[in-house]
Amino acid sequence: MILCDFSSIIDDYDVFFFDSYGVLRNHQGLISGIDKTIKYLHDRNKVIRILTNDASRNAAGLLATYQRLGIRSLTEDQVISSGMMAKSYLETKVKSGLVVYLGTEQSASYIVQAGLEPFPISRVTPDMYDEITALVFLDDEGYDWNVDLNKTYNLLRYRNIPTIVANTDKVYPKSDKELNLATGAVARILETISGRTFIKFGKPDTQMFIYALESVPNYHTYSKSKMLMIGDTLHTDVMGGNKFGIATALVLSGNTSEKEADLMIRSSSIIPDFICRSAGL
Repeated sequence: MILCDFSSIIDDYDVFFFDSYGVLRNHQGLISGIDKTIKYLHDRNKVIRILTNDASRNAAGLLATYQRLGIRSLTEDQVISSGMMAKSYLETKVKSGLVVYLGTEQSASYIVQAGLEPFPISRVTPDMYDEITALVFLDDEGYDWNVDLNKTYNLLRYRNIPTIVANTDKVYPKSDKELNLATGAVARILETISGRTFIKFGKPDTQMFIYALESVPNYHTYSKSKMLMIGDTLHTDVMGGNKFGIATALVLSGNTSEKEADLMIRSSSIIPDFICRSAGL
């Protein structure tokens, strides 16, 4: 495994797709040097898009996090979340009825934006099953994992409804030595037990990359050879960039540690173009 400094590749690209948690920030705040990276790119009129599988907040809420951390040059149109993909699906495929969600009240804003009525899984009772027209996994918080996951399973047993996973991440870093189960892990458990096939959004699906690229003015003038995806996870960020046909950089500041990176790459055959300790300058 050969490590390179992010500074050695930054001038080779015009469009930068950054993952969020583990790349730009972590539980302690901004990752060291990220503020300099964002400034460097803005000063040179490079295109920046943050592609996150975080569906716990809308784009404005996600942007506010970065502004509180001191990066005030980012704008709302630069933040693309998997929740936006779920919102688009709900707008076109679900016309009415209750949309039950697993997540916080804040995460349910994507359902509201789709013009539908959100209803938390915690308030669902069996006599409501016939009114429910869709189920959405948005966040790993906001409900009781014991009581409400059993409710979810029973709802799936009774109703054949679209089930949307807005965040396919299985884990996220809680600290330097700890990982927490994320929404994607919860959804995968219930998908396996129920025998259903859920509708999944977010990286590594290329839809998010297409959505992000089409949000760039005159996007057709940019060559894919000048685009770079920067992420901390092989199975979402790096695979997503590889599937989209652009260069990828794995950073070791989040889900993937320097100690395990080489083994994970060899065992998964998901190969990044670059490996950097971080995306900070």
